[in-house]
Amino acid sequence: MTLQVDRASHLSVILDLSPTQWHLSATASPHPLSLQSFLSQLFAFLNAHIASKNENTLAAFGAFPGKSAMLYATTESLVDEPPPLDANSFPPFKVVDTTLLQCITRELDAIGKLEDEPPCALVGALTKALCYINRIAQPPASVGNVAEDPAIPSDPRILILSVSPDLSSSYIPIMNAIFSAQKLKVTIDVCKIYGPDTVFLQQAAHLTNGSYIYLEQRDALLQYLIMSFLPSPSVRKVLVIPKQDKIDFRAACFCHKNIVDVGFVCSVCLSIFCQPVPVCSTCRTKFPIKSLQRLKAACPSPVPTTPRPLANLNNATPWTVQTPNGGTPRLR
Repeated sequence: MTLQVDRASHLSVILDLSPTQWHLSATASPHPLSLQSFLSQLFAFLNAHIASKNENTLAAFGAFPGKSAMLYATTESLVDEPPPLDANSFPPFKVVDTTLLQCITRELDAIGKLEDEPPCALVGALTKALCYINRIAQPPASVGNVAEDPAIPSDPRILILSVSPDLSSSYIPIMNAIFSAQKLKVTIDVCKIYGPDTVFLQQAAHLTNGSYIYLEQRDALLQYLIMSFLPSPSVRKVLVIPKQDKIDFRAACFCHKNIVDVGFVCSVCLSIFCQPVPVCSTCRTKFPIKSLQRLKAACPSPVPTTPRPLANLNNATPWTVQTPNGGTPRLR
C-alpha cells in the first residue's frame, strides 16, 4: 500500500462560537469546559498539525450567531499588524495563536450582548471552508504535473467543533454542502463537544468517510483531538482511529423543517414531507388522489391521549351532539 505521506495536508477548522452554548458548557457538570480552556487546547492541536510537516496548510473559520467569518489562513493575512517576535516561542505557532485570538475577540466584541441570539451560521462557515479548499486545490498555471507537486494538498479535510444543537431549517443547505464535499473528496470530521448528538453532522461524517466523536469528558479535549483528528486521511488507512458508529439517518421535512421518523418523498425531486401532500411545494408536481388516500391510510395513527380521571367528570359540562333532524341525542 502506497501512502501519500510526503504530500502536504490541509486542515480547515470550523469553530462553533455560540456565546450561550459556551456559557452552558462552562457551567455544566461534570467535566465543564470554558471557552478559554477550549481555545488553549485547540491552539496546541493546531500547532501540532503545523509541526507535522512544513508544507501543511491551515485555515480556521468561525460560526458566530447569524454570521460566519474566516479567522485564519496560511495563505492570507487577516490582521493589520503581525505579532511581535518572541524568543521563547516558535514564530509559526505565535502567528496562529495570536491571529486566531485577535479575530475571535474582534468578532465577539462586534456581536455584543444579544437579547435573542440567532443560531450560529454553521452552514455558512462550512461553505466558506469548501470554497477555500477548492481554491487552493487548483494548481497554478506554471505547474506541469500536479500529482508530483508536494505543495498541493492531497487529502484536504474539515474538522467541525460543535457545541450547538441541530437547526432543522438548515437541513437542505447542509446536505448540499455534504454533496459538494463528496464531489471535492473532502473528509469532514466532527467533534461534538457539548449538547446532544447532531443528526446532520453525523451524516456529514458518515457520507465523507470522516470520524464523529462525542466527548464524554470535555476537559480531555486535547487528547481526543490528537488521537482522533491529527492524522491525515491517507495515514488513517493504516491506523485504528477511534470513531462512533452510531448514526442517525433521520431527515428534516421540507414543509415544517422538523426531523421526522417517517416521511413521504416526492418521486420527482425527492423532497421530504411529514404528511402526504397533493402538490409538491418544491417542483409543483401533482399526485393522484388514489395515491394520497393510500398514503394517508398507511400513516401511523397518533398516540392516544390519556383519558380524563373519573373524579374530574363530576364538574364537567355535558357534551351535546347536533343530529341531522335537529334533536339532541341522549348520552349513554
